[in-house]
Amino acid sequence: MARNEQDPAASTQQFRAFANSGEAARKSPKTGLIIGVVVGVIVVLAVIAAVALG
Repeated sequence: MARNEQDPAASTQQFRAFANSGEAARKSPKTGLIIGVVVGVIVVLAVIAAVALG
């Protein structure tokens, strides 16, 4: 791709791609955190049930 300093569209497009990739990266850890909390709660409930029934 040829670089043309008079045409800012290429840099705008690159910036938007960069910004969008940042949003995706920020959303992923949040999803992982939610899954981790759910799994942790299930494990705690299983341990409590095992102790109560044991």
